[in-house]
Amino acid sequence: MSGTLNKVMLIGHLGDEVKIHYFEGGNCIGRFPLATNETYTNRQTGEKVTNTDWHNIVVRNKAAEICEKYLSKGDKVYLEGRLKNRQWQGEDGNTRYTTEVHVQDFTFLSTKKESMANTQQSSGPAVQNDPVKPTEPAPVDGTEQDDDLPF
Repeated sequence: MSGTLNKVMLIGHLGDEVKIHYFEGGNCIGRFPLATNETYTNRQTGEKVTNTDWHNIVVRNKAAEICEKYLSKGDKVYLEGRLKNRQWQGEDGNTRYTTEVHVQDFTFLSTKKESMANTQQSSGPAVQNDPVKPTEPAPVDGTEQDDDLPF
C-alpha cells in the first residue's frame, strides 16, 4: 500500500457548548470537547471500570454554525474527520502542543427530546407542562413531517 490515511470516527457526548469564533471575510471556526467512554470489567475485583477520553473537536464555517445552533452540552454526536497537530507559544513563552479532530462530516445522534432533557437537567429541575397541541395537522398520506434541521 503506497498511500496514507488520516481518518478519525468518533461517537461521543459534548462536554461543553460549541464556542464559535468569526474571522474577517465571514469565515468561522467552532470548537468543543467530546467525551468517549471505554467500559470493561476488572478481572481481579469484578468491578466495572469506565475510562473517559477527551477529544478537541474543530468544525469550520457552515458546519460550525449548524453545530452551534443545534448541539448543546451532553448531546450525542457521530463525527468523521482527520487528526491535526498544532503548536503555539504560550503566554509564559513555552511551546504548547495539541491534537485536534478537524471534522469533515457529522451526524446528530441525540433526539430533540433528549436534548431538551439535557438542557432542563443542566439548568434546574424540569417542570411538567400540559401537552401542547400541534399547530399543523399531520399529513394525510402518513409520511412524517420534517423537523427544522437544515439537512
